[in-house]
Amino acid sequence: MPETVPTFTAAQVRAAEAPLLAAGAPLMRRAAAALAEVITEYEPERILVLAGSGDNGGDVLFAAADISARGVPVDILRTSDRVHEKASQAAMDAGARSIRLADLDPAVYDVIVDGILGIGAHGTLRGQARDAATALLSASAVVIAVDLPSGLDADTGAADDAVLAAATTVTFGAVKAGLARGEGPRLSGRIVFVDIGLTLDPTDAVCEATVAERRAG
Repeated sequence: MPETVPTFTAAQVRAAEAPLLAAGAPLMRRAAAALAEVITEYEPERILVLAGSGDNGGDVLFAAADISARGVPVDILRTSDRVHEKASQAAMDAGARSIRLADLDPAVYDVIVDGILGIGAHGTLRGQARDAATALLSASAVVIAVDLPSGLDADTGAADDAVLAAATTVTFGAVKAGLARGEGPRLSGRIVFVDIGLTLDPTDAVCEATVAERRAG
């Protein structure tokens, strides 16, 4: 059911995550499990996962492991020389396949999962990440963004023309202000908010956003 919720800056979200991470809360695994459920609701036949170096890359790779274990073909395109190694190994062990950008055929996928960048990134996509996104801009597959579309500023919603427009954005812990500002509403599509237990004061919110649904993570 659609719901209006407060939105927060990247700094506010990171501050709220810190005590849970310090206590050993498995936030990445919880986010990945919720992400995998949203992806499988599309009943994908073949998935392309775009995995960057940060926590979003870890989220998407653990989700890839979950989906691969269900028998769905998953190809992983790394957009950075460094990725979350434990999550990457889990995905490979579950049957996912690593591909290179030079071998990419966008037409064979019906779902693309964008886990290139998260809230820790600033500015536009660069290097391998930009090349991957640009190669997929005309793809017909459904795009699911992890936390926010990569290249969309988490606070301002600023974006250039190398951002993959999502059909669904699965955002964790809090809705990021950039999803409701600037280019955010156009690029984020349907927002699924996954509550992973962060404590944030609504009076500190910077704006509001309408989410399609809220889920426990």
